[in-house]
Amino acid sequence: MKFLPTSLLLVALAGHAMAYLRVCYYTNWSQYRPEGAKYFPEDIDVDLCSHLIYAFAAMEGNRLKAYEWNDESEPWMVGMYERFNNLKMINPSLKTLLAVGGWNFGTQKMTAMLATAANRKEFVDTSITFLRERNFDGLDLDYEYPGSRGSPPEDKQRFTSLVQELRAAFEAEALETGKDPLLLTAAVAAGNETIVAGYEIELISKEFDFINLMSYDLNGAWNKYTGHNSPLFPRQDEIDENRLLNIEWAANYWHSEGCPKEKLIIGLGTYGRGFLLCEPPNTHIGGCARDGCSAGKYTREKGFLSYYEICEKLQNGGIRVWDDEHKAPYAYFPAQYGGGTEWIGYDDVESIAHKVQWLKAQGFGGWMTWCLDLDDFTGNFCHQGTYPLLRKMNTEIGNEVPTGPTTTSTLPTTTDPNNSPVPTTALPTTTTTSDPNNPCKGLPHGNHPHPDCDKFYQCYGNDDYRVIQCPPGTLFDRTTLNCNFEDQVTCP
Repeated sequence: MKFLPTSLLLVALAGHAMAYLRVCYYTNWSQYRPEGAKYFPEDIDVDLCSHLIYAFAAMEGNRLKAYEWNDESEPWMVGMYERFNNLKMINPSLKTLLAVGGWNFGTQKMTAMLATAANRKEFVDTSITFLRERNFDGLDLDYEYPGSRGSPPEDKQRFTSLVQELRAAFEAEALETGKDPLLLTAAVAAGNETIVAGYEIELISKEFDFINLMSYDLNGAWNKYTGHNSPLFPRQDEIDENRLLNIEWAANYWHSEGCPKEKLIIGLGTYGRGFLLCEPPNTHIGGCARDGCSAGKYTREKGFLSYYEICEKLQNGGIRVWDDEHKAPYAYFPAQYGGGTEWIGYDDVESIAHKVQWLKAQGFGGWMTWCLDLDDFTGNFCHQGTYPLLRKMNTEIGNEVPTGPTTTSTLPTTTDPNNSPVPTTALPTTTTTSDPNNPCKGLPHGNHPHPDCDKFYQCYGNDDYRVIQCPPGTLFDRTTLNCNFEDQVTCP
């Protein structure tokens, strides 16, 4: 018996209608951000995603290994893996995967594991046990990248072997146990040279349930000129390799090399890449840049800002510009930021709508977002309701999610004079109607006690809330503000 991969099964069940995937990455380091931006599994709105991917696991030798100190559960603590997978109690249709790799992982450990069939077999066999014991539904390979960054050319073929061996083992284990097969996915490059060096696209596409295209980070402070983080289309004035730095080219190239469109999931960013401009500043795309923009208060990385940090800057004198060729905005900010004029290319609700409409028209399998915690999940910064970008991705893909009434934003907007004129559009803003009996009224964003010890309120700081049931055998701990084992909690 051959199992039908879950993503294809969804499409089959839908008949002629595409069952789009909505894939969301969760980062286990977002828990360390300053107050107001800390992010935990309980902050995830489980209605916004069909698949959640936990980033990242590490490796020790040829085996998966937890990365953060609190990933694993302990007798005195419910770990992040368990808290993450407990979300399936709230939304039983949700699928969870564990990602291994990431940019900071490098390539050395990957190359060592890929080097021999014995090493790969140890990784495959132990990964099945690791995932099953922790209640994950699959594995996401996020090796950045085979054949690049010090990885030898032969890793391209060895990566294919690993993927084929994982698929065979996942199906064999499912036949033996009667469980659904573990999902097998990957996050893959969107840049031409990296794709060519790293992937035998037709071969690996046969084995993956779906493939997450990292169609962002296409420009950034590593350049000496400004460019958009994730343009949908190229600009007419772009030449050579720069004409390939867009979603349209990357997605079509993967498809032309053998990846079925329904398996290719288009990556959408909830953040921007920013620059410090040369003097005198040229605020158009392609203008001279001398460094990355200053680090955000919450994300604390030069050249990088979350959507909510961008909103905050726009509300303090920033100018939003719409580029009609890229179908995306950029913004520039006055000189008080970082000692000079700063510029950032990012996505907002308008550009997200264009991208999702495009991927649907082209027949791709859905969207993926990096990542949940960079959207305005509290609704306190952009004043567009909670998760404005994720909600827009959902409504455009055809998954209706609750939103409040729309109001008009007063953020300054202009049009790039190098483009054809387009209407200036107000950014939509959603608010939640106040409920006089709302238990979260006046409380800050976060988890708060419920009268029943096995529940808690998840408050969003804007009168929006939900009641969360703790997993069996646990109660809400008023000290840690999360569910904990019963014998560790005193119930008032």
